[in-house]
Amino acid sequence: MLAVLLNWIYIFVTTFCLGGGFAVLCGKLFRYRIKRMDSLLMAGVIIATVYAQIFSFAGGVGLTANLLLTAVCAVAAFLCRREMAEYIARGWKAYGISKKILLLALILLWAFFTSRGYIHYDSDLYHGQSIRWIEEYGVVPGLGNLHERFAYNSSFFALSALYSMKFLTGESLHACNGYFALLLTLTALDITRSWKEKCFTLSDFARVGAIYYLTTITNEVISPASDYSVMCVVFFIVIKWLDLLAEEEKDIAPYSLLCVAGVYALTLKLTAGLILLLLIKPASRLIREKRGKEICLYLAMGLAVAVPWFARTVVISGWLVYPLPQLDLFDLDWKMDAAAIEVDAAQISAWGRALYNVALLDTPATQWIPNWFATTLSAMEKILILGSALCIPLLLVNICYVFVKRRWKDLDVLLVLGTLICCYLFWQFSAPLMRYGYAYVLLTDFLTVGWLLLCLNRKRLQQLAYFSLLLYGVYKVFALGGYIRGCWLQDYYIWQADYGTYELESYEIEGYTFYKPVSGDRTGYDLFPAAPTQPDLELRGEGLEDGFRKK
Repeated sequence: MLAVLLNWIYIFVTTFCLGGGFAVLCGKLFRYRIKRMDSLLMAGVIIATVYAQIFSFAGGVGLTANLLLTAVCAVAAFLCRREMAEYIARGWKAYGISKKILLLALILLWAFFTSRGYIHYDSDLYHGQSIRWIEEYGVVPGLGNLHERFAYNSSFFALSALYSMKFLTGESLHACNGYFALLLTLTALDITRSWKEKCFTLSDFARVGAIYYLTTITNEVISPASDYSVMCVVFFIVIKWLDLLAEEEKDIAPYSLLCVAGVYALTLKLTAGLILLLLIKPASRLIREKRGKEICLYLAMGLAVAVPWFARTVVISGWLVYPLPQLDLFDLDWKMDAAAIEVDAAQISAWGRALYNVALLDTPATQWIPNWFATTLSAMEKILILGSALCIPLLLVNICYVFVKRRWKDLDVLLVLGTLICCYLFWQFSAPLMRYGYAYVLLTDFLTVGWLLLCLNRKRLQQLAYFSLLLYGVYKVFALGGYIRGCWLQDYYIWQADYGTYELESYEIEGYTFYKPVSGDRTGYDLFPAAPTQPDLELRGEGLEDGFRKK
């Protein structure tokens, strides 16, 4: 727990410096000032992720990468010291004593949750090894040939390698998901304003959804899986977008910057790509007003976020996007077999649909959805999915009503709701594991309810919503208390719980020792390099950094 807190302090300082420098740049380029500390920190996280990916092309992301990052942050802090001091002062004044105490308690709680809990199955299958490859070698050509899951190139793994601090502690920390959860908590805390004013905005219903999501991942946030970070970023984008609409923000810059954050969400997990439908609002206005210079700047920012991720995917797998063999653009000697990619993608969809057999992937939705609903969801998840099934047609009817009645003032809200419907439907009919799409489900439900309540403008209904949330909050306090009582005696108050350990056996490839499990398919982190199976491949050069190709 102490190691997590110290790790977060370092992450906070570096992301604050990077975000502060970016905020000053935005002021000069777009004459727009980033106002909130959480937005500043999210910008810093995005920059740090891009930096880690770019550095991985030079070698392992470890001590040298952090020394250079520290130097860059020191320069940014010196050049922008006045603006950064203003951010700190304004952030400090924005919180009263009670809110500061609450924030401190939440920091300690998230550090507690991040220090122990459930290490996700896939983290010991390939997440840990993927992060270690980045720590040791950066980006390796044809790494996907060692095991196809290594080709799932989430930018989150590069960020995790940057902040793992293995070179310092000897243990690879995996606290970045906890930091994302803490940032989203900071964003959700603004709901206290609504309680004081006794008036909800639509963004507050998104905050309620975010709070619900955060309470579901307290025992899993220790795991370095990209699912949690991308859900936190999606919540952040939607909340901030709705805040801008509630404030009647006319400047197009913050919407455009949130779309850049949408590109970042895509690099965390490809399935988040439909959040970029929000681009319709800033793009249409910028084009209509012929603001060519700004269009070029925002495109450059989006490319700066996306290109390192695309480039890493090409180097790791030989394909521009994995697992999409349809985009066959490169002829590289380390290129993974298209047939293997198709099988891997099919396995993800089959398991997500609770079919567990690729041969059954053509099963009609009318057959697999009832089985998926009955066998894979908890009671509360079933309620949420049924809610979405009711909300989507209701929202579609409302969209038609807005167009028929020409209520153009509602188009901005409809864009958000329509985007979420598309995200939800894509998730539902591709690989609907709840952890892949919790944000889409919750936001569809909570924003639909919120929109109806706000449209009806009935005090009694709003009071009922307040009471329901209060009851839910009391229930969650007891539930989290029970979880804490169950694990507070675990000895993780200094160090974070490590990856799992498994019995592995060794084999050699051209003089290099590799490891595979004696049974099962999980390898953990410690023995390296390891993969679930022994592939038939060869080295492309004399060292592991030169990569792999099929024989």
